[in-house]
Amino acid sequence: MVYYFSKTIQDSFENTVQKVKAGLTQEGFGVLTEIDVQATLKNKLNKEFRNYIILGACNPPFAFKALQSERMIGTMLPCNVIVQEGKNGGTEIAAIDPAASMQAVENESLAKIALEVRDKLRRVVEQL
Repeated sequence: MVYYFSKTIQDSFENTVQKVKAGLTQEGFGVLTEIDVQATLKNKLNKEFRNYIILGACNPPFAFKALQSERMIGTMLPCNVIVQEGKNGGTEIAAIDPAASMQAVENESLAKIALEVRDKLRRVVEQL
């Protein structure tokens, strides 16, 4: 089962991060967390790593619906979107497929919410 969707574009890492954030905003998401994996691995382990950022994206109306629908769903929030240096140049963007990750919960109302969120995240990735 594929649990994410992705796209590689020919743009700089920094520009791509800004484009992803703008796309998320356009779809009603805010970025709650931003983890710079490269800096974290350098600081904590003194290891070199490629440019890699994890954005914790949240769409408040959908998060509220999900929290009302499933008591423990906060364990799966926010939706992660990554931006990383591509293997063969360019910059890769990937987002979690909430519909795939929510299948384990077996809650029909949550599944409907996840499909709507998936459509929004997919648009962010595809429009880059």
